[in-house]
Amino acid sequence: MLHLETDVDKERRALLHQRLRDDNTAASPHMRALRDPELEAEVPLHVWALDAEGELVGGLAARTWARWLHLELLWVDTAHRGSGLGARLLAEAERLAREDRSCARSRVETWDFQAPGFYRKQGYEIRGQVEDFPPGVTQFTLTKNLV
Repeated sequence: MLHLETDVDKERRALLHQRLRDDNTAASPHMRALRDPELEAEVPLHVWALDAEGELVGGLAARTWARWLHLELLWVDTAHRGSGLGARLLAEAERLAREDRSCARSRVETWDFQAPGFYRKQGYEIRGQVEDFPPGVTQFTLTKNLV
């Protein structure tokens, strides 16, 4: 007889992830190809903007995987917004991903009140949106070809 549990269990989560990964690898030649050590690892990519005193005034945190750059965080201090710093941070991350990590594409998720317009100005295209996630907000997924 089966029963359900609802406890948070890190070991079971890891096992669940491994079993799903194994099934995906078996089912898809594309996923099998990603098991190549060069493509398999997710590698952090960070770009920081520091002022003359070494204080953080902007930054970008991303990761690369499967020849994709996935932008996770991009922030510019209020005093530096509109100066082009965000575009510089993004361009440097894209350059590193393209030249050093052979990434061909980039993706980002952003909310409607954050930066969809900024990313579109940088050449990103809206690929999807989820209304009311979280409630009252629209989340956008955008991508860009880097090559």
